[in-house]
Amino acid sequence: MSVREINFDGIIGPSHNYAGLSLGNLASARNAGAASYPRAAALQGLEKMRGNIRLGLTQGIFLPQWRPDVAWLSKLGTDVGNADPHIRAAAMSASSMWAANAATVSPASDTADGRTHLTVANLVTMPHRSHEWPQTLAQLRIAFSDDRAFAVHDPIPAPFGDEGAANHMRLTQSHGEAGVEIFVYGRSGGAFPARQHVEASKAIARIHGLDPARTLFVEQSTEAIAAGAFHNDVVAVANEHVLFTHELAFADKAAFYTALRGALPGVEIVEVPASAVSLADAIKSYLFNAQLVTLPDGGGMALVLPTEAQQTPAVWDWLEQMIAGNGPIRRLVPVDVRQSMANGGGPACLRLRVVADPADIDPRFLVDEERLDGIARIVSDFWPESIAPEDLGDTRLIARIEQAWLTLVDHLQLSGDLSP
Repeated sequence: MSVREINFDGIIGPSHNYAGLSLGNLASARNAGAASYPRAAALQGLEKMRGNIRLGLTQGIFLPQWRPDVAWLSKLGTDVGNADPHIRAAAMSASSMWAANAATVSPASDTADGRTHLTVANLVTMPHRSHEWPQTLAQLRIAFSDDRAFAVHDPIPAPFGDEGAANHMRLTQSHGEAGVEIFVYGRSGGAFPARQHVEASKAIARIHGLDPARTLFVEQSTEAIAAGAFHNDVVAVANEHVLFTHELAFADKAAFYTALRGALPGVEIVEVPASAVSLADAIKSYLFNAQLVTLPDGGGMALVLPTEAQQTPAVWDWLEQMIAGNGPIRRLVPVDVRQSMANGGGPACLRLRVVADPADIDPRFLVDEERLDGIARIVSDFWPESIAPEDLGDTRLIARIEQAWLTLVDHLQLSGDLSP
C-alpha cells in the first residue's frame, strides 16, 4: 500500500464569471460586474497543477459542473430566459472550481473502520453554491467508488451549514499515520455570515468515526470573519506536523494551542504576528490560502502561494525572513491564479486534499503532464475567452459552455458516468 497526499484540483469551468454572489468574500464583491476570462482562468489552474507535478506531488482533478443548472432553476419555477438576473447568475456559477469546498476528508488512519471517509459539503449558506452538492457527490462516488477503501457520505442536512475542507485541518507526524483532525466553525452576528456551523462539524466527526480524543472543534475569531476570512483556510493552513497561521485566526488561540500540543506533542506552530502582517494584508494577499506541501525529495515543506503575496511588501518581507531561518517551511513557490483570486479563491481553494493509495482511485481522476496537455487543448479550443455580466443570458454563450463541458467529459472518458 502506497498512501500519500493527493491534491485534487477543480478544473475552472467555461462559465467562470464575476457576479459578486458571495457575501463576505471581499475579492468577489470588489470585482462584481467585471468581465471574466474563463479560458485564461482554466489555463492558469492547469499550470498550477503542472507545477505541483513537477514538485513530485500526485495530482488529481474534479470536473466543472454542468451549467446553467436548469434542474435547479426548474425547482424555482423558472428557466434561464426568464430568471431574475441574480438567480440566473447563481445557476451559471462556476464556483465548484474551488474543490476545497467539495467535501471533508478523513484518512483511513483516523477512522474507526479503517476506510477514508468523505462527506460532501452542503454549502447551504449561499444560494449559488447550495445546488452544487448533487453533481459533486456524483463525481466523488465515481472517483472513490472502491468501498473497501472509501466511504462517501451524503451532505449534512440543513440548516447546519457545511463548507467542507476549507474549515478543516489535519495534523500528523506523517500523512499515513493517525492524525489530529481540527474542525473550525464560526458564529454569526457580524456584518458577514459565519459559514461553518459547529453542529455540522460535530456530525461529520461522528459519521467519519473519529476518535474524540484526537478531534478538536475550534472557533474562528469574529475579527477574522469581519476582516473577510470567510473560511478558515484564508487565515490558517496545516500540513503534517506544521500549523501555519495568523495570530488572529482563532477566537481562543491559547486554549486551542494547548489542546493541540496535548494531542500532538510534536506539532510546530508557525504564527505570523499581526504586528508584522495585518489581517487586511493577509486576506488581500491570500498568504494562508496556500498549499503547504511536503516535498518528496526530503527538502522540507514548500508553500505554494499566489503571486499576490509577492506584491504585498509586508507579506513577502515576512516570508523571506521566515525561510532564511531554520523553520520547517523551506521553499516559496508563487503561482499565477489571478482569475481565481479575482473571484475570491487562491491556490488552497482550488484543491481538495485526500490521503490515500492512488491505486484505489478511479484513474480517470488522476493526471500527469500529458493528460494536462490534452485538457489544455480543449480549454484553448472551447472555453469562452471572456464573459461580461450581461452575457449570462445569451443563448450562444450558453450553447458554447454546454459544448465545452460535453467535449471535456467525453475526452476524459466520463460521458458514460456523468450526465447533464
